[in-house]
Amino acid sequence: MDTVTLTTADGLNLFGMLATVLWHSIRIGAAMQVLPAIGGKGVPRRARMLFTLVLAAALSGMLPAPPPAAVDAATALNVLREFAIGLSIGLLIKLAFEAGMLAGQFASQGMALSFATMADPANQTQVPVLSTWFYLIFGLVFFSLNAHVALIQLLADSYRAQPIGKPLADLSHFLSVLPAFFPAVLRAAVLMSLPVTVAMLAVNTVMGVLSRAAPQFNPIQIGMPVALLVGLALLVVLARELLDPVQALFGQAFEAARAVTD
Repeated sequence: MDTVTLTTADGLNLFGMLATVLWHSIRIGAAMQVLPAIGGKGVPRRARMLFTLVLAAALSGMLPAPPPAAVDAATALNVLREFAIGLSIGLLIKLAFEAGMLAGQFASQGMALSFATMADPANQTQVPVLSTWFYLIFGLVFFSLNAHVALIQLLADSYRAQPIGKPLADLSHFLSVLPAFFPAVLRAAVLMSLPVTVAMLAVNTVMGVLSRAAPQFNPIQIGMPVALLVGLALLVVLARELLDPVQALFGQAFEAARAVTD
């Protein structure tokens, strides 16, 4: 075999490898667009793109080969299907983190901290300080449990369960996974903020009774500091008890993400 033939064969192999990496990067990149902590708008675009291409290149040798691409409607549908699967997986993991943000908003209402906000670069909005605190707790638990490794394994398994180019077996099941997980997120947010919310209700009730018993008593000057101190003390105690419910919520999120490709 002459040099020209070898060069042509090497070039074709290289283009084939690049096509495989690009096919796998569609689903992975779509998930990275919405994943918290390691994706989303809080991470620079170049970093997200580099991480997506590196991960796709690392996994492409172990995953089923994509179908030959052609400029037709079938290829366009395959691209849209890959985007839909990746976004669904990323959104399910992101919803688990949103439970912490919602729990922080619930707790901050009774602690008179709803006006204390800070910038959230991921969502480009202002969020209460307690929401950021819960978000950081969720992120620490996520990485301490090696959930980021489980997420990479989940993406790899999704290609085996739903290879590129394979039509979705049950479209109604695919569309129902995300709404079915949403009540679990709301329930987790309410349960995590419930101790602080109930304690703040008791403090406000006591302040209201005292203000009625003594009209000269100013509930704002005394009630707000008391509610703040009690709330912060409860948050210190609550931080020790968050591991199990957060771990359970992440487990439900991964189960729902696996159901996307079933």
